[in-house]
Amino acid sequence: MKNTIKIERALKSITQEDLAKIISVSRQTINAMEAGKYVPSTVLALKIAKYFGKKVEDIFELEDGD
Repeated sequence: MKNTIKIERALKSITQEDLAKIISVSRQTINAMEAGKYVPSTVLALKIAKYFGKKVEDIFELEDGD
């Protein structure tokens, strides 16, 4: 699953640590999502989308094979 979390963070000028604190996860979780190594739960994806003021599908996208 692809995502635009890193881009969204850059637009808001926040770090992985900042986002992690806001949505109550570890910085490592944010890092793993950005690297495509971790697929978030529905609740986590919704929290991220809400924080950035976007729809989940604007941030997360299925890749072929997902």
